[in-house]
Amino acid sequence: MEYVAIFIKLIAGFIGLWAMTRLLGKKEISALTPFDFISAVILGDLVGNTIYTPENSVLMLIFTLAVWTVLSLMFEKVTQRIRALRKPLEGEPEILIRDGEIDLVKLRKNSLDFDQLRMMLRAKDTFSVSEVAYAIYETNGSLSIMKKPQFEAATREDLAVAIQETTLPQSIIEDGIIQRRTLSELGHDEAWLDGELRKLGYSGPQAVAYAEITEEGEFAVLSSVSH
Repeated sequence: MEYVAIFIKLIAGFIGLWAMTRLLGKKEISALTPFDFISAVILGDLVGNTIYTPENSVLMLIFTLAVWTVLSLMFEKVTQRIRALRKPLEGEPEILIRDGEIDLVKLRKNSLDFDQLRMMLRAKDTFSVSEVAYAIYETNGSLSIMKKPQFEAATREDLAVAIQETTLPQSIIEDGIIQRRTLSELGHDEAWLDGELRKLGYSGPQAVAYAEITEEGEFAVLSSVSH
């Protein structure tokens, strides 16, 4: 009976956590605030203790998840609607580099050293602090930067190159299988696809692991079946 009780609690916990995630919205790990991280750890501990403690029933598990979900939703709504509370409850971004100069006070306030600052800059493909005009330390621990104009990447507009409409690439072959719906939506048929494959030296879709229509509208084989 003990194993049955644990099994039922696990199912209830799984469904409850899934529902809670859907209610609170999706967030990447990198976008979690310190409160989000601590909340997830505490929630996991609460659910784990409830599941493996025989004295705690399934109703207690559901009650725990319900109360935590309500509290989390209330916190989210309060910080969204009452702007005055957002700063003391969630913190605020800190400008670590302003006009190319490092703010040592803000750096020390956030318990950061120069090695950590350089590491976060390298994660942004910036290997020299001298390239940065502004660096903002976000509330989730990430770093947002604005480079000095002379170090910014040139855009099509800067180079006077014709700007094309941006579209998402569409896969039309996956594991040798033609994605017929996508192919049809793009205005092509299998005869056209066979012709394109033969131009590239492929006998047919079965010889291709992955192929797509690129952003520029061109047909490209990105992976072929190895023999």
